[in-house]
Amino acid sequence: MTDYIARHSLEQYLFIPKMFQGFPEIKEALISNRIQAGFLVAPLAIALRSQGVPIKIVFLGHRYGSAMVVKRGGSVKHVADLKGKTIAIPSRFSDERLLLLRALKANGLGPTDVRTLEMAPPDVAGALASDAIDGFVMGEPFPSQAEMGGFGEVLFHAREYWPDYMSCVLVVRDDVIEKRPEAVQVLVDGIARSGLWLDKGQTEREYAAEFVGRYYYNQPPSLLKWALTRPLGRVRFNPLLPRKDDFELVQGLMHEYGLIEKPIAFEDYVDTRFAEGAMAETAWDYPVGHGRMDVEQMPME
Repeated sequence: MTDYIARHSLEQYLFIPKMFQGFPEIKEALISNRIQAGFLVAPLAIALRSQGVPIKIVFLGHRYGSAMVVKRGGSVKHVADLKGKTIAIPSRFSDERLLLLRALKANGLGPTDVRTLEMAPPDVAGALASDAIDGFVMGEPFPSQAEMGGFGEVLFHAREYWPDYMSCVLVVRDDVIEKRPEAVQVLVDGIARSGLWLDKGQTEREYAAEFVGRYYYNQPPSLLKWALTRPLGRVRFNPLLPRKDDFELVQGLMHEYGLIEKPIAFEDYVDTRFAEGAMAETAWDYPVGHGRMDVEQMPME
């Protein structure tokens, strides 16, 4: 995605993508200024800001796209069956953990009724297959990986317990926002256009999965196609405007479960002007099937 934005923005800004295997590494890279922008789970971004880390949320990465996965054909058929089980989460400061706690509470269980284990997302499918864990709550494509492997099944998707669920958010360092707001706007505009392009339909998503799997994620395109199309609404890329109500819900849960001492003002950790500036953007004009699959042509997400 950032490659496409860099190549096709009229301003000729250079955005260099860097892949990380987990959110702790992204956090450290932001703090040390090794990266100036990145995608974090929303609670972690809020917690870092409350601790004085100079970042602000400027956009969302996607909505939905997380699920609770258990062993296929196993003893867990309902959320209440999770009592006493070991569940992997990506981070204590993750939407997935809060999603799990919401689901437990809705079914008469509490945080101490399950054992949570922080685990790097790429490791969870293998851990479930080997019975090292009883389930996991993760973002895509890891739920799809377990489904495709035949050893996992989705117990519930995020939307079932959290309408308008949001996971990853785009954060940018304060110094970049202050000194290069025009560059931040170009980045947000490009992400918005990529999301609108992906939300056009199945053809665009399948094409994106083919390209991203080959050239960026080093994952089977079939896996990404599953994650993006089964069903199409499994991950949504619109609307991505940071909404105050959504973040107040997250903060309320964070406070309830001891992740922050007290809520902080929305304006202290979110800068909405870039998302508002991108509201008039339209999807990238990239007709699928017209031209070769090329790094310099393909919008990424």
